[in-house]
Amino acid sequence: MKYIETRFSGAGGQGLGLAGRILSQAAILDGMHVCQTQSYGPEARGGASRTDVIISNKEILYPECRELDVLLAMNQASTDKFACNVKPGGMIIVDSTFVSQLPEGRVYEFPFTSRCIELMGKSISANLIALGMLAGLTRFFPLETWVSAVRLAVPPRFIDMNLQAFEFGHRVGREVLHMEEGRIPIAWDRKMPVPKAVRDRRTR
Repeated sequence: MKYIETRFSGAGGQGLGLAGRILSQAAILDGMHVCQTQSYGPEARGGASRTDVIISNKEILYPECRELDVLLAMNQASTDKFACNVKPGGMIIVDSTFVSQLPEGRVYEFPFTSRCIELMGKSISANLIALGMLAGLTRFFPLETWVSAVRLAVPPRFIDMNLQAFEFGHRVGREVLHMEEGRIPIAWDRKMPVPKAVRDRRTR
């Protein structure tokens, strides 16, 4: 990894600033240069929220994202607004709890918020499930680095809960990646469309 631009976007209160801090901390632990910026709407909770993180193996001379390598969008408004800023071949991850209209490109969808409520009884750690999936898909850093970053960035009384959420998301991301790479057997509901990764393998 030489230079990466990432954006976490959604509504205020979804924990995007924390997700950005964890990514930044992981990059620092890995010896990279980091620039993190945040933007909020007029309301602290419910308004627009955005966190950008630039990671580079060299000094970062310009602090603004210009072409995103990864976009995590936690609601429809953010998906619609920022998908056009993702470079060709870049990755878009969306929370399908709130995003029904998917953009063009390499898109991964997962119901982070609804699954968090199912697993934990509340949605507070949906951001960590999403970050874990991002970590599993991108393989930016080893899992141990991510875990250390979570421990450093999260208040002590919330560490266990957030690690549980992150590790769940990481498993989901790795399973999706392994499926795409054809490294694990695939099963699907025959009443549903065949997943693209399986469809591609069957036509080869």
